[in-house]
Amino acid sequence: MKPIRRFVLILAMLLAYSAPLLFAADAKAAGRPNIVFIFTDDHCTQSLSAYGSKINITPHMDRIAKDGMRFDYCLVTNALCGPSRATIQTGKYSHANGFYRNGNRFDGAQWTFPKALQKAGYQTAVIGKWHLESDPQGFDYWDILIGQGPYYNPPMIQNGTRVQRTGYTTEIITDLTLKWLKEQRAKDKPFMLMYQHKAPHREWQPGPKYHAMFKDEKIPEPETLFDDYEGRASPARKQDMTIEKTMTALDLKLVPPRNLNEEQLKAWHEAYDAENEALKKANLTGKDLVRWRYQRYAKDYLKCVAAVDDGIGEVMGYLKAAGLEENTIVIYTTDNGWYIGEHGWFDKRWMYEESLRVPLLVKWPGTVKPGSVNKDMVSNVDFAATMLEMAGAENPGDLHGKSLVPILKGNTPADWRKTFYYHYYEFPGAHSVAKHYGVRSERHKLIHYYTVGSGGVGGEWELFDLEKDPDEMRSVYDDPNYDVIKTNLKVELKRLQKELGETEPTKAVPGDPQQRGPGAARREFTPGKLELQFALHADKPAALDGKSTVKPPKDRVDLSQRALSVGAWVKPAGNGGVIIAQGGATYGFSLYLKDGKPVFAIRENDELIEIKGKDALPAGWSHVAAYIDKDESLHLLVAGAEVATGKGKGITSAPADNISIGADTGSFVGEYPDANHFKGELRDVRYYLGVVDAKTLKEWIGKP
Repeated sequence: MKPIRRFVLILAMLLAYSAPLLFAADAKAAGRPNIVFIFTDDHCTQSLSAYGSKINITPHMDRIAKDGMRFDYCLVTNALCGPSRATIQTGKYSHANGFYRNGNRFDGAQWTFPKALQKAGYQTAVIGKWHLESDPQGFDYWDILIGQGPYYNPPMIQNGTRVQRTGYTTEIITDLTLKWLKEQRAKDKPFMLMYQHKAPHREWQPGPKYHAMFKDEKIPEPETLFDDYEGRASPARKQDMTIEKTMTALDLKLVPPRNLNEEQLKAWHEAYDAENEALKKANLTGKDLVRWRYQRYAKDYLKCVAAVDDGIGEVMGYLKAAGLEENTIVIYTTDNGWYIGEHGWFDKRWMYEESLRVPLLVKWPGTVKPGSVNKDMVSNVDFAATMLEMAGAENPGDLHGKSLVPILKGNTPADWRKTFYYHYYEFPGAHSVAKHYGVRSERHKLIHYYTVGSGGVGGEWELFDLEKDPDEMRSVYDDPNYDVIKTNLKVELKRLQKELGETEPTKAVPGDPQQRGPGAARREFTPGKLELQFALHADKPAALDGKSTVKPPKDRVDLSQRALSVGAWVKPAGNGGVIIAQGGATYGFSLYLKDGKPVFAIRENDELIEIKGKDALPAGWSHVAAYIDKDESLHLLVAGAEVATGKGKGITSAPADNISIGADTGSFVGEYPDANHFKGELRDVRYYLGVVDAKTLKEWIGKP
């Protein structure tokens, strides 16, 4: 036999024997569908062209709808970032999963659908925004933003290890997702991948390649941009989320973000400086200024959406190129709806349609009819049960949601819900949206506000006829023509609360100290009534080497809605570092040094406010302190003398991250690039609730 023929024969035999082994893994994985769950933050149906957007085009999201099913009435149980994510993980409402409002800490020990999929043989991963404070559980791989995360140069946590990344966050999340799909997933297992974006969350910072989008265009204004709220209950008038009054200079790009590198900052100035200068010269006021703000805000928001859409296109393109498309379910949705100027607002929270309703697109080759549209009331509480059935995993039987698989196959169950329950808890809190719950039917919506103002007892109701009044401009609660409907909806509301196990919804939320129930007064502390939480190293200084920290006597203090005073004697051996901090990128405070100068920073619902001393500390020991006054103003002191003050905000939610001394070891409060370890000595570190008075301050300063 000739050598070449012999080689060919041997090769053929090897292939014959090895082919089953080579392809067994892929065949095994192909037996059950992969799931790619694409999740954004604050993306509304008004800005998705598959839903008829009049302000932008989203071709890659549209492709999911074209090849799959579009749900027109997907509703969320609690229109807020963290609570929505907790509901998706657990398949349960907030009162059952324990995560009521941003700033809570998710109990990862409870049942979640990723754990069930793992048990069923799936490889699981989550990449991008997590925003549940505790570490992800039920995932073989996780690479997440810290807290809310910035739009540029984000520090991330990869399977427990902090990694600093450089670039535009939306693109980074897409790149990490593609890397996992290409290089890190196990080829012999089906997978469930949660690909989760920060965008288009506030402050809507576009990437450099998107700066020129919409440059010469005018975004159509919503008809309700100048709503006067006269047709509704008082909470609509008492909120703080208007484009006219609430937006900050950072929101409107009148000042640049603080964490940009030199190249990114240059691109930012090229994008915004000319328009900002023109705004100054125009000296706009009243409605003209609101219109300018709307255009700036809407364009930046839509640019962030475009970046996400492009990333989705890359991921979908890879699935097709890799031969995974036909066996992969692709789901697109978001955590809550959003306002792009409707009612003059931005943000979410309300049970009104714009924030209650979210996009939901599902592509499932061979199962879902391409281009189909569903108008049943479905919800984010249904996602867990749905993915369990898709994966053939066991359903624990106590979920509040139901599987959407029958609907996806074109067969809506006869007993599918005809009414939907909603509950929002975050008050006092960002944007001052009152606590409320309600019920929505196919045509009507009943809302009950059980707080209406700071410390106020509620009891107001709204009723809307969505057929006659789709923009929800006029409540018909007091219209006698709706008495029967009103009565029936109240009965249904109680039935739903009982069915879901929330029988006393207006009581204080267990385990959530800032929720003190309806009518609870806002706690304020006067200078003569301090509560010392701890005084640490009063006798002997703690020496820190720029890597170590000091363990505080208490891990946490509930500082929500409270006056606060913190400080220490410091003897720095370098120019920077955190003295004391608590909380992270959502809620918290940090007292630290930068370039030798003291800085006091607070985070209130992701917004950063800082005051800074003008001069570097002298050599040797210095006493540095800071406090949040009962009027929410911020004060910074050196040697007992005020060196900076500023208008602040009270911290309305108990920070999830622990107290740290000598570094900011959790999610960062300030915009420092790392934990910002202090090098030098610290002595007499104190933490008070209340405003430090002159007598206490004099005793504290004493001698170092």
